[in-house]
Amino acid sequence: MIAAQDKPLANAFRQLAGGAFPPVVETYERGKTIFFPGDPAERVYFLMKGAVKLSRVYEIGEEITVALLRENSVFGVLSLITGERSDRFYHAVAFTPVELLSLPIDQVQPALAENPELAMVMLKGLSSRILQTEMMIETLAHRDMGSRLVSFLLILCRDFGIPSSDGITIDLKLSHQAIAEAIGSTRVTVTRLLGDLRQEGMIAIHKKKITVHDPVNLSQQFT
Repeated sequence: MIAAQDKPLANAFRQLAGGAFPPVVETYERGKTIFFPGDPAERVYFLMKGAVKLSRVYEIGEEITVALLRENSVFGVLSLITGERSDRFYHAVAFTPVELLSLPIDQVQPALAENPELAMVMLKGLSSRILQTEMMIETLAHRDMGSRLVSFLLILCRDFGIPSSDGITIDLKLSHQAIAEAIGSTRVTVTRLLGDLRQEGMIAIHKKKITVHDPVNLSQQFT
């Protein structure tokens, strides 16, 4: 029995199969698809390194980002929730180069049933994911791209931020194109808006990493 409070989630995930069938290690380059909507939901994933974008593609061709997962996140768990075989609901893409562990859903279900502590750890992770999804929906509700960008930066500060002497540094190398894809904008627009924020002294950018000098002030300006 794995004591979730005593072991990192990564170690617990590795031992879910009881050693009989160890997790598969998978790597993806930035922009590569992990799974498409409609794919069979046959495996559960644990994100070891990097960031994964979950999105929905609608009939009009617009792709909406609903979550940006950080390291130590579990995803692809719809079948665990519904209790039956399901198809993938989201498009999962490597937002940065990523390294994953994956297990067949059939091995995860009994292990969670036997280990309530581990199930609770995963539930907390899913709760954080749901909160971020709600924040992303609020972000995309803004028609003004400047508001979308600021809201997105604040989400990244919350989930990927590292305190520094200059403020909060988002621990992701973000291209302007990647940001544009996440907020439903264009690279040209994002470049202009980031330039405006730099001129106003709100952010700094070094080697594609963004530092928000004062998230509270930025939030107030956004509001």
